[in-house]
Amino acid sequence: MKAAEAIYAKWQEPNYSCFMAMRRIILDIDENITETVKYGMPCFCYGKKHFCYLWTDKHTQLPYLLMVEGNLMKHPLLVQGDRKRMKTFTVDPNTDLPIETIKEVLEEGLALYR
Repeated sequence: MKAAEAIYAKWQEPNYSCFMAMRRIILDIDENITETVKYGMPCFCYGKKHFCYLWTDKHTQLPYLLMVEGNLMKHPLLVQGDRKRMKTFTVDPNTDLPIETIKEVLEEGLALYR
């Protein structure tokens, strides 16, 4: 098992399935996106630049999509929090994933790289 795939094994359901679905959405949205592990988190790169990460909130344990260039993005569901550069999009793993919204966020982020 590759390191990028092994990192998901530590999560329990329903977060595991949520991350696997989000991973597939990210990898399918553009053929130039690759997966690696940075800072112990699944990291997705566009070309050689970091694009987004998947992780869980340390308080709620809810999965989120972390957009590297979030400060340049305007999507209303992205949250800046205390971060200067990145923004997050949190999902509830106990409900159906908002696939179209996830794709909107990813496409807005990709527009900054293309």
